[in-house]
Amino acid sequence: MKKTKSVTYAVLVVDMLNDFVYGKLKCTRAKKIIPKIKSLLEASRVKDIPIFYCNDAHLSSDDYEFKLWGPHALKGTKGARVIDDLTPSNCDNIVPKRTYSAFYNTRLDGLLKKKFGNKGPDVLIITGIHTNICAKHTAFDAFVRGYDIVIPEDGVTAFQENEHSTALDYMKTNYGAKIIKTSKLINLISN
Repeated sequence: MKKTKSVTYAVLVVDMLNDFVYGKLKCTRAKKIIPKIKSLLEASRVKDIPIFYCNDAHLSSDDYEFKLWGPHALKGTKGARVIDDLTPSNCDNIVPKRTYSAFYNTRLDGLLKKKFGNKGPDVLIITGIHTNICAKHTAFDAFVRGYDIVIPEDGVTAFQENEHSTALDYMKTNYGAKIIKTSKLINLISN
């Protein structure tokens, strides 16, 4: 009997930071996704699925974003730390970023390849905020690198519901992202 190759996964937790959940750029809808992300992370750790926290860590010179959003998530500040509800474990990876995408000018792609024998995982699971900004830009960069993408629709959010749902549809249509509930995703990775 021919053995089938098992699918490999990695989880990206995008910008679940104090400034975005509780602080300067607070997204009031973010609190709803915390338990979903937490459940996904717990299930991922049980299955030894690598977790990458992709966090804004801006420098004061990053005025391209600050002109639009104001200063936020400055490197080394409380605002740039992962919220206590989702504290990374010692086994998790922290990837600082200075733009919307978790891939652009970061070491994420290299870390993914290193974890998975120079080719990266088969599937990237993208969670966090904002669906229409950092999650969407990260999904694009994952797509052009050949990764399959899964988005737990209740594990990402945006300032407004229409921004969230429009971005999910966009990623499904243009990047082939699979959009599913966190509970179904947990079942998928647990088998």
